[in-house]
Parts: sequence; C-alpha cells; structure tokens
Amino acid sequence: MNQSSNSAGTSSAATGDDALTDPRAARREKLRQIEAMGIDPFGSRFDDRTLIADCRRQASEIKFKTNDGELLALPDFDAEVDYRQWKADHGPGEEIGPTVRVAGRIMLSRPTGKLIFLNIKDWTGSIQIFVGKKQVGDDDFSLAKLFDLGDLVGAEGRLGRTNTGELTVFAEKLFFHTKMLEPPPEKHAGLTNADLRQRMRYADLAFNDGPLETFLNRTRIIKSIRETLDSDGFCEVEGPTLHTVAGGAAARPFETHHNALDMPLTMRIALELHLKRLMVGGMERVYELGRVYRNEGLSPRHNPEFTMLEAYQAYGDYGSMMDLTERIICNAIESIGGGYEREYGGQTIDFTPPFKRATYAELFQQATGIDSGDEASVKAYALKLGLEIEGKHPDVIRNEIFEEKVEDTLTGPIFVIDYPASICPLTKRKQGNPDIAERFELFICGMELANAYTELNDPDLQQKLFETQLEGLDDEESMAKMDHDFIRALRHAMPPAGGLGVGIDRLVMILTGQKSIRDVILFPVLRPES
Repeated sequence: MNQSSNSAGTSSAATGDDALTDPRAARREKLRQIEAMGIDPFGSRFDDRTLIADCRRQASEIKFKTNDGELLALPDFDAEVDYRQWKADHGPGEEIGPTVRVAGRIMLSRPTGKLIFLNIKDWTGSIQIFVGKKQVGDDDFSLAKLFDLGDLVGAEGRLGRTNTGELTVFAEKLFFHTKMLEPPPEKHAGLTNADLRQRMRYADLAFNDGPLETFLNRTRIIKSIRETLDSDGFCEVEGPTLHTVAGGAAARPFETHHNALDMPLTMRIALELHLKRLMVGGMERVYELGRVYRNEGLSPRHNPEFTMLEAYQAYGDYGSMMDLTERIICNAIESIGGGYEREYGGQTIDFTPPFKRATYAELFQQATGIDSGDEASVKAYALKLGLEIEGKHPDVIRNEIFEEKVEDTLTGPIFVIDYPASICPLTKRKQGNPDIAERFELFICGMELANAYTELNDPDLQQKLFETQLEGLDDEESMAKMDHDFIRALRHAMPPAGGLGVGIDRLVMILTGQKSIRDVILFPVLRPES
C-alpha cells in the first residue's frame, strides 16, 4: 500500500482542532458527515458484486468501437503499448466494456480536482476506480471526498482502460460499506514487527502484501488433502479433544479438570488411538484433520496448538502410506500452482515423485562413519558430541545422535525408513528382524513433516510395550502410556494397517516458503499484551 497520498478532503472535511490534528477524530467527523447525508456508514447488502479477479478475466470483453461501427480488440497490455497512440491510430471512437459492481478496501487515493483515482482491494486482487464528478454526480462526489484509506467502498460502472492502459472501473455510482475508524499502518514504518503482525492479524491481512495469499493457499492445500483422501475412499471423522490418557505421541499434555465428573482430563496430543478404535469397528479407511495440543516451547517450528492429519488404511502398511503421502503433497502443490521445484530457505526442493527413500541405519552410518549396531562405538561417539549417556537405553542414545547429526542434513524430500523398534512402541516389527520397526519419517530441509507406521495390531505385544519404559526417557518423552481401553479394543481384532501423521502447518510452511510456523497459523499462541 502506498501511503504517500492521503485520502481526499481530510483537512476540509474535519472540523475543530481535534479533527485537524487527530486522524481518529478526523475519521469520526467524516463518519458523522456520511450519516448526515442519510447513508449508513457501516453499509448494507450489496448484491451482484463482481470479484476483482473476475473483472480482470472480463478485460478481454473490452472493445474499441470506431466511428464506423467497427469493434476492435484491445492490444496485449502485458507488452509495452502506448495506448494513447493506439487509440489515435484507430480512432476516433469509444471504448465499450461490461458493467461491473465491485467492492473492497481503499488502498490508495489520488484526488486531482474534479477527479479522484482510488485503488481498492478485495480478497482476489486490486483494481483502480475512476471517480469523476461529472460521471457520478455531485452527491456521490461529495461522498467520495469523505473516503479514507482503509474504508470499504463499492462502485458500479463500465470496465475499461485509462489512457495509460490500466484496467479501471469508470464509476457511475458509489456505495459506502464501512468506515475504518483507525488510521492504517504506514507503509514502511507500520505493521512490520512480527509479534504485532500476529497479534493484529486482521491488519496484517488487510494491509501487508503476502499474508492473505499465504492463508488462502493454506485453505487450498487443506481442501486438496481432503479431496485426495476422499477420492481414495477415506472417511473423515471427528475424535474427542478431551482425553483421559494422553496417548499416541511423546509429548507433555495440557491438563484440565471436569467438574461435573470430578475427574482429570488432558487435551489430546495425537489423534491416533481413537482412529484405530474406529478401524476395529469396521471403518477401514479413516482420517481426521484437526487440532492437537502439546504443552511445549515455542519456536519457528513449534506452536502449542497445531493442525495434524492422521489417516489409517486397513490392509495397508508403511509402504502404502509412503505412496499416499506423495499423492497428498503432489496434489497440494498442484492446488496452489508453482510447480514441483520450490524454493525454501535458500534451497531448491524438487518434489517430483517418487521421493527418495533411505534407511535410518545407512543415513546414520553416512553421517557418523560408524555402524549404528556397534553399541560401544555409538556410546563413544555420543560422548564426543557432549551427549549424556548414563542410564540411557542404547537406542535412545542412537536416536539423539541421529537428531544431532543427521536430520539437519536431510534436504529432501526423503523418506527415512526402518527405525529402531524399541523407540516405536506403536509400530509393527519388520518380518524376520524384530529389532527394526516398519516406520518412516518424511524430512524436508531438516524438518520432520510426516511420520507413519505399519501399525501394531497384536494386543499382547502392545500391552507389553506399553508396560516397558525405555531407560533414559522421561514419561512425557515416551509413547509407552497405558490405555487399557485401547488394548481391549485391539483384542476385538484390528486389521493389519498403515497409519500416517502429517504436520499440516509445517507442510504449509514448506509449500508457501514461510520460515516460521507462526506465519502460517492465523492466530498463534502469544503472550498477553503488557
């Protein structure tokens, strides 16, 4: 938004010392004058509106009618064209264009005597409005002089081109929809602070370039995910957000209390265990897209409240989930455009399927130079990194090294497959090798984006794993939390299955090029204003 020009009539419309010096008082004085004209300054229904993107699509309907009655198509305005000269070469004549009704927020106002040029923006784009006193009449022109930057206004008129070729609505009638009572942020010194942008997301969306498109792309991505799963025969469900046992993930929950039942509850940290219960009941392909809550710190990759997709497919395995993950991501990319090669963090990521696959063990050896099965060498390497090893299970040590030395090197997209079984208590073991779990994690730019298993459906083994707490893991870091009803459900026979979890906020970060998770969550958790 260009703030170099104030809206028309600021000093002349406001009366009194306050209105001359206080922009808020000036806006309220204009509101009073609009009311005095018999116009509701907070608007009313506005039917048959044309979205600005649709106006731009209708630009091809604009013709030049010569005095001989010939209708000529206008030149290509993507190229450099001197429109005045073009009209002179083909004239005399007049432009003919469709009548449109547009509405949006005033982002720029340029008054020049009996003409006012406005730029308005709706959620599909921006367009110029030509307001001439002769064309709209005295009353509407007086109204236009009470417009301020940020006001929501409408115009009805012919769609055409100015002498410079700019697509413009030549207003014949004006409408007032809402007076903005706060002054808009300055272009360069205004809404640039990250905390303020997130706290005042409404102003960030309205006046900063980029955020609105990011969040509209988030909507397109989520819609695409649902379409992909629905087309594969998955059924979307809604599980409970209040749990008696914080299961399905390794995280510290938010705790609460139900007064009527006098019982403690937790906000869910995962969607998994209830979706598996539904598979026991016969829902063979099931998913949920919903919020989960983890009582952990804030970072560019973490928000305590975030959106997760979990999907489960009966008679599948982690290979089925890799194929599904590729389809979900590739379809999401197609939904927002821009191609499979995308820039993120100064790197070019190629999402052309199939994605690379590599085992946990081979990546560990490539990064450290040691065999992940050599326990003595693993411990020695951990000590060299300054990691604490006392009282820790060897696989816990191994995984801390993996997180330290491997994950940040994974530009991806890459499926890391076949994790140590002991750190995967909800995962089926690899046939013929019970020390390996059929699990993958998808990494992009060092960030885990998805996690999937061949699901463990043996109730006795599941109970045994829930009863086993690995040495060196705090309770909040372990998924081995006993849920007796879940074990009972497994005893009713859950089919072999593949299961997938995808962090939606991180996926949106990657696909829209945002560096912080807080820039893809409309209202992230913030400290109270001081």
